[in-house]
Amino acid sequence: MKKQLDSMTRRGFLKRTVLATGLAMVIGAFGGTASAAVGEPEKEDLKFGFIKLTDMAPLAIAYEKGYFEDEGLYVTLEAQANWKVLLDGVIDGQLDGAHMLAGQPLAATIGFGTKAHIVTPFSMDLNGNGITVSNEVWEQMKPHVPKQADGKPQHPIKADYLKPVVDDYKAKGKPFKMGMVFPVSTHNYELRYWLAAGGIHPGYYAPHKGDITGTLQADALLSVTPPPQMPATLEAGTIYGYCVGEPWNQQAVFKGIGVPVITDYEIWKDNPEKVFGMNKEFTEKYPNTTVRVVKALLRAAKWLDANDNGNRPEAVKILSQSNYVGADYEVIANSMTGTFEYEKGDKRAVPDFNVFFRYNATYPYYSDAVWYLTQMRRWGQIAEPKADSWYDEVAKSVYRPDIYKQAAMELIAEGHMTADEFPNFDGETGYRAPQTEFIDGVTFDGTKPNDYLKAFEIGLKGDEVL
Repeated sequence: MKKQLDSMTRRGFLKRTVLATGLAMVIGAFGGTASAAVGEPEKEDLKFGFIKLTDMAPLAIAYEKGYFEDEGLYVTLEAQANWKVLLDGVIDGQLDGAHMLAGQPLAATIGFGTKAHIVTPFSMDLNGNGITVSNEVWEQMKPHVPKQADGKPQHPIKADYLKPVVDDYKAKGKPFKMGMVFPVSTHNYELRYWLAAGGIHPGYYAPHKGDITGTLQADALLSVTPPPQMPATLEAGTIYGYCVGEPWNQQAVFKGIGVPVITDYEIWKDNPEKVFGMNKEFTEKYPNTTVRVVKALLRAAKWLDANDNGNRPEAVKILSQSNYVGADYEVIANSMTGTFEYEKGDKRAVPDFNVFFRYNATYPYYSDAVWYLTQMRRWGQIAEPKADSWYDEVAKSVYRPDIYKQAAMELIAEGHMTADEFPNFDGETGYRAPQTEFIDGVTFDGTKPNDYLKAFEIGLKGDEVL
């Protein structure tokens, strides 16, 4: 009973402190009016889901550093078995929000796989994934891979060097199988992007015909495997390679069962990765709580990148706990602290392998949403042609920079952050300038999704329907 009373007293104190401090600071920032202040959280006890990946770090840090409690929120973090279970938990209200694949809120909203209006007010990170192949496949690729002066493989390693291997498997009537984590995952689209850039067809979906395997016309067969199970599935020989987040590429190196051949940073420099997803109904019913969640996550993201990644060793120690990622410190540290090990012993500097805050990583850009929608269209998950205006409308119904802006303005007013740490909200359109740093040299302009699709040799475009 005493413990319960202590907890209630602590809650009351924190709550009063949060409200008093927030009100005073916002009054000061807005010239004596409290009209812009975010009010008391409508819901204080929250449960958020995550998958055991290093890019769930903003949630763990917001919890461990007390940023959620600073907002009067009492959060439980709960690991989920796989991405489908996680999404279902947000849809049915068992979870109040979750670390999500960027494609999940978009796919759910347009009705691919399931139907629910999920929104995201916060992007969780940039980059963070890799593609690993088995030792056997790597040995077959190596004769085709150019070498540096020191004899090591020249990066980035393109799928062009995998193509002779895949062609050989096809000639022998043996399907070439690879793993990815979910049909609308960044990993699926990145793996497909890399393969197609090397002339390997990753297959089409045809949901209008009842086919959701994604293997129509495929040279390489991609299938779903939960992230923590990737190394074991590779070791068992069920798949010959995979695309996944960390620490599961580095795990393959440590176990000596595979070789990461490329990071997603090399496929698309500073690509958007996970998002924090919430049911739209929740954000409307609990608007103050929603803004306060984003505030806590923003502080956590900033902490993760602060001091030139100087806090990362502490973050790795936290993530290695069994209630978070639960992998060895050394395995997580390999990528989280600015390096990435490809072939055993070939460790190279990749300081931006995980980016949580810099480069406006947390801002939910509409153009990021449009890129994911173009990939859904390219591979047939969106079966019918869509006008450019449709992409814009869907992006704006799911990505919510308005909520993000409210959280950011509060943090600026409270002195936790400064305006130069965010986009210029007055002139921000939500669309990034055309992006050019893709492995195939194609430029992406989020305002012209159909022109972008026409640039690819492999993939649906224009009026094409399977």
